[in-house]
Amino acid sequence: MKLNGTSSNTPSNGRALDGNHQNGHSLNGHQHDELVDEIGDAHGATSIDTPMRPDAFAMDDDFKIDLIEEHFREIMNILGLDLTDDSLKGSPRRVAKMYVKEVFSGLNPANKPKPTLFENKFRYNEMLVEKDITVQTYCEHHFVPILGKAHVAYISSGKVIGLSKLNRIVEYFCKRPQVQERLTVQIADELKRVLETDDVAVIIDAKHLCVSTRGVHDVNSSTITSSYSGKFAEEATRQELLRYVSQPGVTI
Repeated sequence: MKLNGTSSNTPSNGRALDGNHQNGHSLNGHQHDELVDEIGDAHGATSIDTPMRPDAFAMDDDFKIDLIEEHFREIMNILGLDLTDDSLKGSPRRVAKMYVKEVFSGLNPANKPKPTLFENKFRYNEMLVEKDITVQTYCEHHFVPILGKAHVAYISSGKVIGLSKLNRIVEYFCKRPQVQERLTVQIADELKRVLETDDVAVIIDAKHLCVSTRGVHDVNSSTITSSYSGKFAEEATRQELLRYVSQPGVTI
């Protein structure tokens, strides 16, 4: 699959799901479940932007936590769990706070990093590569983790950015339900915007727990996506980057 310069080894069939109907035909419960599973396993992103309702931030975080706590308690009840048990009774609140304040905090644009650019006084005009940035995000199809590493690179257009801000940008887009193809593009587009250059590359290598802990139960496979633009679209520059990325990381 290719999406705005992004490649993946997990192709999408491009199908759209609308309730229990497909191409004007009603689906029974079994057919509907099969279609839902097929779309989920395809890992195809529907848009470069994370799908959000216009009123996504009409409620404050505290109210969202209260509502999620209530609904997650009902999920646990349906599963037959005993919420009077000391180990479980606080779980609905813990999950609600984790969703809003931690793992999905990147949905809120108020949490977006505001990096500052500096003059490239060293006149360094080669690529800068920040490799092995931790990727911890959640599959939007099954809401289980995607874990891996991101490698980002850019060539200065006259400005430079603090190294930790590259990590912060990756972290921000990870903290939302994601599809790896979309995550790659979102990071690349934001780096190009912030760095004021098209000379940007992003590579993500990640394991999907929706593949290893359910379905096919393959614990060995990983998925690689990439986005190359500007000078990184040139073969020589891209190969130079891949040599750096393939080298063993520094241990301290």
